[in-house]
Amino acid sequence: MSAAESATAIQKNQVDLLDFIDWSGVECLNQSSTHSLSNALKQGYREDEGLNLESDADEQLLIYIPFTQVIKLHSIVVMGSEEEGPKTVKLFANREHMGFSNVNDFPPSDTAVLSPDNIKGKPVVLKYVKFQNVRSLTIFIEDNQSSSEITKVQKIALYGSTVETTDMKGLKKIEDH
Repeated sequence: MSAAESATAIQKNQVDLLDFIDWSGVECLNQSSTHSLSNALKQGYREDEGLNLESDADEQLLIYIPFTQVIKLHSIVVMGSEEEGPKTVKLFANREHMGFSNVNDFPPSDTAVLSPDNIKGKPVVLKYVKFQNVRSLTIFIEDNQSSSEITKVQKIALYGSTVETTDMKGLKKIEDH
């Protein structure tokens, strides 16, 4: 089995985690006011090649994505242009309240250096053991493909599964006899 075949075999039980994002808590630091995170993350917008998330003051972006339930993150797709697409992407599981001042104080759960194939849509398979009980994900885009001042992200997609939790309503009380 080739690496490509094994990657698609893994993907079969993974779903796009878009439906499990808690949109009220999503944040993006250093985004352009006219080219915001929803362009790259929301369904419909992220499929439109004319819409991008763009950095503002420099090339870095810091994205915080909380989930409505605990998930297992398997892989991520981060698409962009050949020149201004993201290059070094650091992922942090369950790290809240991160800013540019403290992002380097914590070791990332995983780091991906995006290849030209990745920014065209090839998924990056993550260190699965590091993303088993994820309540939130922080994505730090450190630089871009050409070291230009602006980073442009066309699409961010997260693939994984939900963690099966016990349905407390389905449990029956055991009565003392």
